[in-house]
Amino acid sequence: MGDMPVLGSPVRFLAQIRSDRQIGGRGMTRGTMRLRDLSVLTIGIVCLAANAALAEGTVALRSIPFAEGSVATDAVKRECQLETKIPAYLVQADPSVTLLDSLKGAKGRVLEMEIVEVLGPGGGALSGPKRVVVKGKLYQGGKMIGSFTDVRTSLGGVFGNYSGTCRILARCARTIGKDIRRFLEAPSKDANIGE
Repeated sequence: MGDMPVLGSPVRFLAQIRSDRQIGGRGMTRGTMRLRDLSVLTIGIVCLAANAALAEGTVALRSIPFAEGSVATDAVKRECQLETKIPAYLVQADPSVTLLDSLKGAKGRVLEMEIVEVLGPGGGALSGPKRVVVKGKLYQGGKMIGSFTDVRTSLGGVFGNYSGTCRILARCARTIGKDIRRFLEAPSKDANIGE
């Protein structure tokens, strides 16, 4: 590979430019920079910016709470695992989100979410539509930079009549994960995402 720059190591790029100058840079005159050196420097700066963006990624709880008055039945809370499915589907939609057990001391963008409503009577699609409502607030540096309410309702799709309640609620949770990903790309306050 020789002089070929290696991505992910901006310090190496800058060291290579410096060593080329010390050697004489094969035809380089004082005060000018070869095109290759400029390319290497540009790639180094891009890598530093990408690393900084990763350090400032979004974090969220691995298990989000049910709000008081969420109207979720004990069976839904116990069996459907919406508290962990919604964050997991968010990460599936946006792998740059990191899930933590606690947000205490978290840096970067911090997403707080709670399940505020679940309409999920037993009986699958035969007992009517299922709905999940999630509210969230996005903080950066301790300051709220966005908030949302996400509502998703489903009858279970094409094979809804053959799906149980938890499976239909999981469809809602999966779509909510995608909705929140779009919100994170352009956060705003009091956003109504979803339906």
